[in-house]
Amino acid sequence: VQLQASGGGLVQAGGSLRLSCTASRNLFSINTMAWYRQAPGKQRELVAAITSGGTTSYASSVKGRFTISRDNAKNTVYLQMNSLKPEDTAVFSCKAVVIDELARIYWGQGTLVTVSS
Repeated sequence: VQLQASGGGLVQAGGSLRLSCTASRNLFSINTMAWYRQAPGKQRELVAAITSGGTTSYASSVKGRFTISRDNAKNTVYLQMNSLKPEDTAVFSCKAVVIDELARIYWGQGTLVTVSS
């Protein structure tokens, strides 16, 4: 599975951005798609995830501000980020988990989100 992430950029605090992650295969064949982020000097953390059945989960720090969604026709998962804060500044990456005989994990390249105060 190849993943192409896009949508990062510079935004002022309180603003919004939408990240996109397009997969090279049908999303129904991918068990879970997720967004992670890594801020400077910090460990990578899970931001949000969505299963093939549409179940979503969020980190407590983004709940109510971020929304993960999927467009199956476009093989794309989105992360709508509202009310952005300077502490949201990070490199965001998408991950795909495919479970068949083994659990396979695929990563897309990161996209930088910078939130200015």
